[in-house]
Amino acid sequence: MHYHGSCHCGQIAFDVDGEIDSLLKCNCSICSKKGYLHWFVPKSRLTALKGEDTASVYTFHTGKIRHLFCPTCGCAPLGLGEHNGVAMAAINARCLDDVDLSAIPRGPFDGRSR
Repeated sequence: MHYHGSCHCGQIAFDVDGEIDSLLKCNCSICSKKGYLHWFVPKSRLTALKGEDTASVYTFHTGKIRHLFCPTCGCAPLGLGEHNGVAMAAINARCLDDVDLSAIPRGPFDGRSR
């Protein structure tokens, strides 16, 4: 499947390919406060259309994930990092167009204890 995602104002926009078989609901301080629903994909499946180079970046704790957010609307559509040496994108599924989030299973992740 092919999906389009963006921040609220469209200043950050991207396309991503893959099947959303589940979403991750993390309980760490940033994810729980912002309501993220993560879909992790290899960064090679992500095509930045605009804004990746002008996005504001927030890192915390280990600094391994670069949380990108729009300097205009404040929306945080994705994060970038790596897992086991593979560049990954943590897509905020709430920022994808035309996706029925209620139809996708969610699994918990205990980020608070890490």
